[in-house]
Amino acid sequence: MTARSERMDLDAYVERVRNGPCFVCAIVSGDPAHDLEEILYEDERHLAFLARYPTVPGYTLVCPKAHVEHAVRDLDEDAYLALMAVVRRVALAVEAVVPSERTYLLTLGSQQGNSHLHWHIAPLPPGTPYHEQQFHALMSENGLIPWDTEQAAALGARIRAALAR
Repeated sequence: MTARSERMDLDAYVERVRNGPCFVCAIVSGDPAHDLEEILYEDERHLAFLARYPTVPGYTLVCPKAHVEHAVRDLDEDAYLALMAVVRRVALAVEAVVPSERTYLLTLGSQQGNSHLHWHIAPLPPGTPYHEQQFHALMSENGLIPWDTEQAAALGARIRAALAR
């Protein structure tokens, strides 16, 4: 497993997601404060990008561009299936590039913060000890992997190439 040596300022993060603008809407609108997110996939209704605060290599988020907040109630069946097709397609591309023992797919967030619907694609590195898997692997409280824009650009290019195949 990649060493998780970077500390996350959880108080600042909670303040930002609870009281700031919607981060997904900001990315969709091209807000320069969110230009560090490496876009992997985009179509007229969806967006996929590398997580700004990764806990595992290849951690990716997929979302509808429209601000919807509930995976079941806010999407009709066709929109839900279209979103899940993008999640699967992006997850397969991530798996083609990032070694993984298993890929976690889940949606998180709440009405209290990060309310814009988004799916997490988190490839679990091979050999991760069992006690560091599942939610432990996703929790930023347990540290972040060292990450910079050059690494994101290089990984993003590899994932976009896998998506193009």
